[in-house]
Amino acid sequence: MNLSLTAKFNLAFLAVFGAGYVVTGILVDRALQNSAAQTTIGDASLMIEAATAVHNYTAEQVTPLLSTQIRYAFVPQSIPAYSAIESLLPLEKKLPGFSYKHAMLNPTNPRDRATDWENDVIRRLHDHPELHEVTGERATPLGLSLYIARPTRIDSGACLQCHSTPSEAPRTVLDKYGPANGFGWPLHETIGAQFVSVPMSLPLEQARSVWRTVMISFAAVFACALIALNVLVNFMVTRRLAALSRAADRASLSDVDVATFPSSGGDEIASLAHSFGRMRARLIEAMTTHKP
Repeated sequence: MNLSLTAKFNLAFLAVFGAGYVVTGILVDRALQNSAAQTTIGDASLMIEAATAVHNYTAEQVTPLLSTQIRYAFVPQSIPAYSAIESLLPLEKKLPGFSYKHAMLNPTNPRDRATDWENDVIRRLHDHPELHEVTGERATPLGLSLYIARPTRIDSGACLQCHSTPSEAPRTVLDKYGPANGFGWPLHETIGAQFVSVPMSLPLEQARSVWRTVMISFAAVFACALIALNVLVNFMVTRRLAALSRAADRASLSDVDVATFPSSGGDEIASLAHSFGRMRARLIEAMTTHKP
């Protein structure tokens, strides 16, 4: 198959661009996906740190103030986990998909009971006490969600005043939640975890939008470059070679006197035209010398 120089040039350029376009698309997509994941992790980390701050504040400053109150009436606001959950409820209502939960294997409050997937994470944290945090992804009705889980361990004997046995627990706690749950918690073992879930749909959509913009821009730049290069090749190479070809054809048909080789410029094609011109001059000289 005979192809013109322009066609060969375009095919080579398209092949190189096609390979580069695919590789660039893959690399940019991976970079943007990683960026979206890091953004989501940052949001989740900020949320769990806020919950931890409220938890610690309640444990250190609120609970001691209400330590005697529990004998007369149970005040759930004195429980650190309860305060952390309640403080983030407005955020959860405002931002769908964002959630915080202090999930327990054997909770006092039924709303804190771990679900199946949370149980699996808690068991993993229990079996690997060296882990201080677990991060993962899971599918939800709102799309892909990223979660961070941090283990909850009982390291203070003060907690066992309410969670050792029903007989040791304050009567107000039993009146509120009953004697069936939230007891027998072992010291220094993982009995639950703080869970923060953050939707990845928005960061992923933003990443896809940026990817589309980058790839469309890349294709537009390529198209402009291809047009510009074709124009340059046409004016600087194709037309000049075509003129040399026509002149050579005339010379080959013994029309030496008429044939002229355009030699403007200082590049390789001009040098070739000069060479053809010298050959033409020598040919005319030789024909004149040997003319009878």
